[in-house]
Amino acid sequence: MKNFLLMLMLFVPVISAAAIDKVERWDVFEIELKGPETGNPFTDVWVRAIFSRGETQRAAEGFYDGEGIYRVRFMPEITGTWRYVTKSNVPALNDQKGEFTCVPATGDNHGPVRVAYTYHFVYADGTPYRPVGTTGYGWAQQPEEQQNLTLKTLSGSPFNKIRMMVLPHAPSGETISCYPFMGDPELKQWDFTRFNPEYFQHLERRISDLLDRGIIADLVLFHPYDRNVWGFDRMTADEKDLYLRYLIARLGVYRNVWWSLANEYDFLHWPEKEWDRLFQFIREHDFYEHPRSIHNGSKWYDHSKSWVTHASLQNYNLTGGKGFRERYGKPVIFDEICYEGSHMEPTLNLSAREMVYRFWQGTVNGCYVTHGEAIDQQFFRRGGVFHGESVKRIAFLRRILEDSPPKGLDPRAPNWMWWNVAAGQEGRYYLLYFGPHNTSQWQLPEGGLWQVAVIDPWEMTITQPETTFAGGTVVDLPGKPHMALRLRRIK
Repeated sequence: MKNFLLMLMLFVPVISAAAIDKVERWDVFEIELKGPETGNPFTDVWVRAIFSRGETQRAAEGFYDGEGIYRVRFMPEITGTWRYVTKSNVPALNDQKGEFTCVPATGDNHGPVRVAYTYHFVYADGTPYRPVGTTGYGWAQQPEEQQNLTLKTLSGSPFNKIRMMVLPHAPSGETISCYPFMGDPELKQWDFTRFNPEYFQHLERRISDLLDRGIIADLVLFHPYDRNVWGFDRMTADEKDLYLRYLIARLGVYRNVWWSLANEYDFLHWPEKEWDRLFQFIREHDFYEHPRSIHNGSKWYDHSKSWVTHASLQNYNLTGGKGFRERYGKPVIFDEICYEGSHMEPTLNLSAREMVYRFWQGTVNGCYVTHGEAIDQQFFRRGGVFHGESVKRIAFLRRILEDSPPKGLDPRAPNWMWWNVAAGQEGRYYLLYFGPHNTSQWQLPEGGLWQVAVIDPWEMTITQPETTFAGGTVVDLPGKPHMALRLRRIK
């Protein structure tokens, strides 16, 4: 140990940040330092930087990135001049100083996403964010050509969020060439205190690729699917903490990151109090406060707990969304509602029409819905391209959502409606969905003047008469199932 400490004192730091004097608000500022490679740099060395602007201070943890390189990353949330000083148990990494200027955000940079209006989301600059997600659990571990194809597909899709695994996803069925930890994949023996920088460098590039496309990376941190393949679920409590600290230091500066603690968390059979502890650990160490959730199998986590920002549900009864909102008092995202496909397994053979139906049911219950496809190469596992018929119809719904009130759509059941098929903002805007009912007429709410649009979610048409209608008027509808009606109050 004495020799190791002596070696640490001999290193001369190399700081790359000096050449970067301007960073956009909510972008990534990075300090690069040269330090020791001996021992275990992931556990023997710690480094952080104190960033300050006026009375505002942030302490950002650093991480080891291989080949003697240590990095400290920071996402500035306030414009102006920031100064920093590093702290470390290694003299060569300690007391390194500098500054940079945070300039206003431009273009599509709206900052990270936050919960707003109790049940909805906005970007940090106040721009509404309406999650319309998809699922691609193992896409980032696929061959490079497949990953690039996935990015191309997402670029032309309606999806602004994708659920994806941090750790390899065994059901993908392929071997992978790079693993997150040092060890022996054949023997399933891993040193969970030694990360493989190459694996995480690749993952962060893919997160950055998603950021360029305006897509949230909803990162699943743990999953139960490789118990008999690699055994990454065998970390001790201390090893889990080290893993989370590394992810937060490395990836937490990306404004498009969300934390999903697990997929089907109950199949890991960890004690409930352990999940509570992990949630609280992330909340304590991630001062950017990225959204935090957990996904269920057969047992539901208590999403009303304070460290959960939104409920992430695997549930097929989307008509119950209003009740889930009321139970948890926060946004509800149906992150798994089965998959469009034709496989023997029931969860993988949803029709496109049923997928669209569930999207609309979730919407008029004031919730958000995530898509999944299990056709051909099974996008939900491997990425690639979409083959299903629901995607373009979900794009149609997203356009309607983007044109809805900025404070979101909340379930509404005014006196003039005898069951809850609508969402909107009281007395101003309503989006109604009639599901299987052959509704041929509908009476408008009393008072005011209304603009009426008849919507066919499957044919993707909007029929809007040029005339407006007085409150209380009975309007004619097509009298066929799965139609929708949009009402805007003009005055």
